[in-house]
Amino acid sequence: MSTVKIKEGFKGQRLLSLPEKLLETYATDPIIGNLYISKIGYFPKAKYHYVQKTEGCIYQFILYCTAGKGHCKIGSKEFDVESDRFIVVPAGTPYTLTADPENPWTIYFLHFRGRMSASMASMLSSAPEAIKPSESSRIQDRLRLFDEIYACYSLAYIKEYMTYTSLCLYMFLGTFIFVEQFRHPVATIHKEYPFSLSVIYYMEENIQRPLSLEDLAAHFNYSPSQFSLLFKKDTGMSPISYFLMLKMQRACQYIELTKLKMHEIAALLGYDDPAYFSRMFTKTIGVSPSEYREQNS
Repeated sequence: MSTVKIKEGFKGQRLLSLPEKLLETYATDPIIGNLYISKIGYFPKAKYHYVQKTEGCIYQFILYCTAGKGHCKIGSKEFDVESDRFIVVPAGTPYTLTADPENPWTIYFLHFRGRMSASMASMLSSAPEAIKPSESSRIQDRLRLFDEIYACYSLAYIKEYMTYTSLCLYMFLGTFIFVEQFRHPVATIHKEYPFSLSVIYYMEENIQRPLSLEDLAAHFNYSPSQFSLLFKKDTGMSPISYFLMLKMQRACQYIELTKLKMHEIAALLGYDDPAYFSRMFTKTIGVSPSEYREQNS
């Protein structure tokens, strides 16, 4: 029996590219031509995902895994890519990407080109690099920047939007190149944070994951009962109830500010079952997701 292989077309995916003729025009622009996006995408739980480029490609390629795992071969080197890691494939380098069949990865990715693209790619290691969630990791800031780039790239037939995405691309790649510097402002602030605010920030950084009380307590080196008692003393709520509230608050933002479908929003918040997500949203917010969108459109 042959193995199923899919390049794209995953439930909840987002994917954008521009015609090659338009990209050729943009490549001659003095600003855009230095660094620009040719393709951008998000694949949630991409089961059977498989891509093979035996001759390499004309673009540089960054892939950021936020959940699950997969395997990659870049040139002659092979790597396992797990959650909270990213890889970079230089232009002209053969590569193969394969999602793990049992725990397929969720990935954000960019193809980028331009006069400065090789220099930017050379500043990033081709081996998987880890970006672990912490009290100062700013993972959600990075993903919000990705969403902003994606939204503007969807309008990139208009030159001003393409220019803006190109300028944002420097910042996005910079968050991977200069991880410590990107985290520094928040790390400095969080030294003064009380316990509960550090926990809340960690929850926000992991908004797309189904964290349990045990997961949270283990990260902060407490027993579940001690952790729950300390958090409730500060906030008046149990940790899991607060985490659910944060998820539903983020869901409201997606519903109001984007055109994402409900199953796409559910996937972004770590829910495998859109129906379960809808029930939890209705229970927490008081109206169904579709009713909320209608009221706030």
